[in-house]
Amino acid sequence: MEQARIEAYFSDLAGELTQAVSRLVRIDSTLGEAQPGQPFGPGPAAALAEFLKLSEEWGLPGQDLEGYVGTVDLPGSGDIALHILGHLDVVPAGEGWTVTDAFTPKLVDGLLYGRGTDDDKGPLAAALLAMRAVKDLGVPLKQGVRLILGTDEETGFRDIRWYYDRHPYAPYTLSPDADFPIINIEKGHYQPTFSAAWDIETALPRVTSFTGGPRLNMVPPKARATVLGLSTAQIEAAVPALGFEEAIRFTFTEQNGAVHILCTGQNAHGSMPEEGHNAQTALLALLCALPLAQLPSTQALRSLHRMFPHGDHRGQALGIAQEDALSGHLSLAFTLLNLNDTGFEARFDSRTPLCGTPENISAVTEAAMAQAGFSIKGELEPPHHVSADSPFVSILAKCYEQYSGRKSACVAIGGGTYVHDIPGGVAFGASMPGFVSNLHGPDERACVADLLTAAKIYTQVILDLCS
Repeated sequence: MEQARIEAYFSDLAGELTQAVSRLVRIDSTLGEAQPGQPFGPGPAAALAEFLKLSEEWGLPGQDLEGYVGTVDLPGSGDIALHILGHLDVVPAGEGWTVTDAFTPKLVDGLLYGRGTDDDKGPLAAALLAMRAVKDLGVPLKQGVRLILGTDEETGFRDIRWYYDRHPYAPYTLSPDADFPIINIEKGHYQPTFSAAWDIETALPRVTSFTGGPRLNMVPPKARATVLGLSTAQIEAAVPALGFEEAIRFTFTEQNGAVHILCTGQNAHGSMPEEGHNAQTALLALLCALPLAQLPSTQALRSLHRMFPHGDHRGQALGIAQEDALSGHLSLAFTLLNLNDTGFEARFDSRTPLCGTPENISAVTEAAMAQAGFSIKGELEPPHHVSADSPFVSILAKCYEQYSGRKSACVAIGGGTYVHDIPGGVAFGASMPGFVSNLHGPDERACVADLLTAAKIYTQVILDLCS
């Protein structure tokens, strides 16, 4: 099909696309308590219902598959050839929003703000609009397209695993849950759980509790701890020497002889820890600068601080820093820590390059944990790599260059999308190179013009693969 017909179809759809994305963003679709027909809670279920309502309005009726995923099909005369995978669940709102509230979408100078505008409700709406375009333009398809709507991407991929346990893979799979041009490498994941236990302690001064981040894949924007046996003045006096960045702030409250400390930073995606300010590691550093009693809890905190010092985003202190030319460097974010009177449990989120192996990553970590007296469980999940020379990648590159006017390339990311375990699958859009979307952070936004361009690209992809 001529590009001119596709360009003409999309020429006045920016407002309609903005409205469609806004409908989805207004729904807080963070993980909730499971209910019948809602395995990930009412929020994701409501977003799925709204998307299926939108697809019905656009002449593309879909299905809700037991609340795990939804599907919208654009049929052809033969089997389905292309799966497009995206998700409707989102991370929590977090702190620091300035343009609007997280779930009150607002359009400012062509940018649509709100949680999920970029990750991943906006791109999903763009993909649905591409399917509508093919239908409205009347192009017969030899093979079909299925849009698969996930509801648990941010909290474990249980949705997409449920789907593929029951349905076959398609010959081609793409996910509009990243950036253009083409993501053909997704780093491996190493996210172990480690812990220690001790008897009830009585000596002072000591830390009696610590609560860190809310999500494994999010740089903690807040962390809290309670200290007995020291005054607020004594604790505050230790802060200046630590040299924290301006974004790290502390609030102290004394109550019943205890000092409660709140550390605030800024959240970011766990695969890009350098873009956030980790409140958990900053609070650890402060606690380890205090004259605490020599107790098992103190020793545990100091060991954790040695392994995960504030500002170490590459696992150097832990001894697992790795890097190669094709996939880049390892990233590490210490994201979960909960400590009480009798022990702690914690996790970190690391994204590992192609050169990362069980020998140079997980075995090294296990040895360090054993030396500290911690138990640990969790395996290294391998990276995902699709050849840059594959015919599928070549088609995607052509379509991207045709509508974006930019040169295509294959790149590696630390983030993991739905295609991570799918043979031949790649992440493809919908953000343009260089655009800062603030995904997982405050003031998340999408460029409406870029979403519209993405819809044109996806339209051409469907035609080239399926017509």
